[in-house]
Amino acid sequence: MSVLIVGGAGYIGSQTAKRAAEAGLEPVVLDNLVYGHRWAVKWGPLIEGDLADGALIDRVIKQHRVTAVIHFAAYAYVGESVTNPRKYFRNNVVNTLNLLDAMVDGGVRDIVFSSTCAVYGEPVQVPIAEDHPRDPVSPYGESKLAVEKVLHWYQRAYGLRFAALRYFNAAGADPGGEIGEDHDPEAHLIPLTIAAALGERVLEIYGTDYPTPDGTAIRDYIHVADLADAHLAALDRLGAGAPSLTLNLGTGRGHSVREVIAAVEKVSGRKVAVRETARRQGDPPALVADARQAAAVLGWKPRYPDLDTIVEHAFRWREKKPVPG
Repeated sequence: MSVLIVGGAGYIGSQTAKRAAEAGLEPVVLDNLVYGHRWAVKWGPLIEGDLADGALIDRVIKQHRVTAVIHFAAYAYVGESVTNPRKYFRNNVVNTLNLLDAMVDGGVRDIVFSSTCAVYGEPVQVPIAEDHPRDPVSPYGESKLAVEKVLHWYQRAYGLRFAALRYFNAAGADPGGEIGEDHDPEAHLIPLTIAAALGERVLEIYGTDYPTPDGTAIRDYIHVADLADAHLAALDRLGAGAPSLTLNLGTGRGHSVREVIAAVEKVSGRKVAVRETARRQGDPPALVADARQAAAVLGWKPRYPDLDTIVEHAFRWREKKPVPG
């Protein structure tokens, strides 16, 4: 079985390609390498190209006899999406339409879509379940929600089957140490905190007056390997003829910024230099998943829910192999 992984040279996509190969599938990676890395594609062919090229997608589906798709190819910087929304809607929505059209025309019916908790916007209740109101506060979140709606209508009209996986804060690195996180610019807390522990920067804490136990914002950190497992489980579920799915992925447990700093200091044995500053606009006090549906429907449970383990894998990757440029 050949599965097309678009955005498969990126952080989560490459980990999913590894898991797909371990599961006996043939991962075929299509990536424009804007944010992905050639060195991260180790488990199948890499086709360098863009989802704006519908003819290319058609050729890849035919040549590799693709039977299913996992879609990671999105821009994901929330702040940039606010200042440059057309970039996000063009890539995340318009280009996804090219992919879906190629699937329909090529007879490919199953897709696992990388969605996000950003579709919920400001939480009205925590933990956040799948029936929480969807009210994005950024073009990034709006673009992901738009694709979820498109998937619904493509299902009704063309028989497409989908799993939209709304995950929270991806973190950690490959437990085997082969691949890890390398964003430019880096916006995720754990790698930024590790960089501060290594003396490369000062970590900024945005807000210390939140209504949380230590005053800093709380997030649900989910290991990248667990996310990969969930994508494969969702693909198996669709392949078995199950109806389309929309599920949260998280641990159900939140950790504050200060708890992340403490975990990095514990794992690294080094002090993290910090600078306290004002809250960022739009940052809620807490984002934590209610992921019980994923457990019930997919039989999925995080293998690495512990924050220290997540940080240890991330630090081991970063220390062993300084982030490539």
